[in-house]
Amino acid sequence: MLRSKTLEFRKMLESDIETYHSWRNDLEVMKTTSLSLDVYSLEETRSFVENIILNSTSSKSYIIEERESNIAIGVTSLINIDNGNRNAECIIDIGEKEYWGKGYGTEALRMLLEYAFLELNLHRVSLRVFSLNERAIHIYHKLGFEKEGVMREGLFRDGKWHDIITMGILKREYMSKQ
Repeated sequence: MLRSKTLEFRKMLESDIETYHSWRNDLEVMKTTSLSLDVYSLEETRSFVENIILNSTSSKSYIIEERESNIAIGVTSLINIDNGNRNAECIIDIGEKEYWGKGYGTEALRMLLEYAFLELNLHRVSLRVFSLNERAIHIYHKLGFEKEGVMREGLFRDGKWHDIITMGILKREYMSKQ
């Protein structure tokens, strides 16, 4: 499917549900990416994967796999795809914590943007990031995303209020950085 030197995107399989379930229930993984910290049953995760990830007509989701080991390390998606206005929102989660801080998230997002702009011919890709996730904000800026807005104190985490930042990148901005 989509691949780089070290990563490959592939469609999620039934056999990935348990791995995805472990990421979805790891509060350390979800702390910086999910609005609600909750624990889900395997059946709830299975239903989410089947209804939201696999059968959506307005999103494209992929397992991020490390090519050398064939290990699934995360998931990435383009959601709320609006073909008329050529916009989408992106999501990325590196669920395997031993792969954090090694450039895999940056590489995966670069691959997703290339797919969004060069294959799907989107005009704009946006994302939402929590202000407490400084590492992600740094990556997004490095890839060319611009801050577009703030939902002030939209997230309560660890006893404090945090902003939710909206960022976006246009195709021409992405192309000028390549």
